[in-house]
Amino acid sequence: MTSVLVLGGSGFVGRHVCEALNRADVSVTVPTRRLPARSVQMLPKVTVVQADVHDPSQLAQLVRGHDVVVNLVAILHGDQEDFERTHVVLARLLAQTCIDQGVTRLVHVSALGADLHGPSMYQRSKAQGEAALQSGVVQGLELTVLRPSVIFGEDDAFINLFAKLQALTPVVPLAGANTRFQPVWVQDVAQAIVHAVLHRATVGQIYELVGPEVFTLKQLVEHAGVWAGHPRWVFALPPALAYAQAWVMEMMPGAPLMSRDNLASMQADNVADGQLLGLSALGVAHATALDAVFAKKV
Repeated sequence: MTSVLVLGGSGFVGRHVCEALNRADVSVTVPTRRLPARSVQMLPKVTVVQADVHDPSQLAQLVRGHDVVVNLVAILHGDQEDFERTHVVLARLLAQTCIDQGVTRLVHVSALGADLHGPSMYQRSKAQGEAALQSGVVQGLELTVLRPSVIFGEDDAFINLFAKLQALTPVVPLAGANTRFQPVWVQDVAQAIVHAVLHRATVGQIYELVGPEVFTLKQLVEHAGVWAGHPRWVFALPPALAYAQAWVMEMMPGAPLMSRDNLASMQADNVADGQLLGLSALGVAHATALDAVFAKKV
């Protein structure tokens, strides 16, 4: 029987991954800083423990005895230090800990658009994290890297957030409106991760996880309004106003809808280039379209 440690298992994607692993009869351990983690702790094959994965001694205890580690830990907002700590330092620590504990199998969820020379801290730190893990491969780490585009689902914080926004405002001025995305369903991502966990043939591969359709951000926001029953006029902001909007959103309390670093990321389209393997190589024969998930909510 396979035992899997899922870092970031109580988050949006992690919940679906844990459910999929549970269905596959895989024993799962999910560390979290705060208990209870109601989203996953009721699953019969999942054990939730309170721990700080950034602490070397605690991470070593967590990794020990598992067959596979899945790393889903990521942030979308923060400063340089935040991105470095979350995406790079943790990846480096995780690679060395896995090697030290003799748990060499690691499935790492990165991001489509990860680029050492990318325009945003997020993109650069994601690429640096991949590089840190690749250095562990030389020491015996058996690594699989997955790069999803923006991930959607009925309980996501992307489509639903734009839907709620349109219920409150008569119009939607939008930064980055023309950036293209290839959104992928969270259940397809979870299935792909489970496939990677269970199939050693995925070792050494990098996969791009994308859906079957390409949308501009403006189109996605418009769709969100229609699905929520509050369609609004969505219009693109010029660069200077877009930057100002992102800055204002950063200053607001709570997680920002958009930050200046998010805006920098949108200087490049977030679509697959077709040079890498995709969902079909990970057991997902047909990627799920956006309408298949959200149309039923109208």
